[in-house]
Amino acid sequence: MPQVTLKGNPVQLGGKELKTGDKAPDFKLQNNGLEDVALGASAGKTRIIATIPSLDTSVCHMETKRFNDEAAKLDNVEILVVSTDLPFGQKRWCGAEGVDKVATLSDHRTAEFGKSYGVLIEGGPLDRCLCRAIFVVGADDKLKYVEYCSEIASHPNYEAVLAAAKS
Repeated sequence: MPQVTLKGNPVQLGGKELKTGDKAPDFKLQNNGLEDVALGASAGKTRIIATIPSLDTSVCHMETKRFNDEAAKLDNVEILVVSTDLPFGQKRWCGAEGVDKVATLSDHRTAEFGKSYGVLIEGGPLDRCLCRAIFVVGADDKLKYVEYCSEIASHPNYEAVLAAAKS
């Protein structure tokens, strides 16, 4: 598993580390309308999947807003922001922040997404939250880019993510 820290302290991740070239695992997440969403819902498109601990933290807030702004500039790309925040909280946050171009999805029910993508935090203050990571999934469902942020409180490499999504 990748080495991930929270403010310098090691974090234990559950699941399997994914790598560029792997097939993206399917998932069943809940959107803020309480509907199930699977990877296949955006078949044929490039997907940027951003996993975050919570929309109610400053870096997650800024990251989601940035991806919402970038979404309008990307053709045939869908951006999914996944956390274990409840769908009600995601809906409230999106409405308050005017975020309407990314899909916020919740893994609160089973944490199976977190396990299959290797981002589920096990133990510590963020137990059962997701670490910060980015997965760019091509239209063929293969991973074109994978970034497990080594420090959860740091931003991902936006330029590399966007370049992979456009390639």
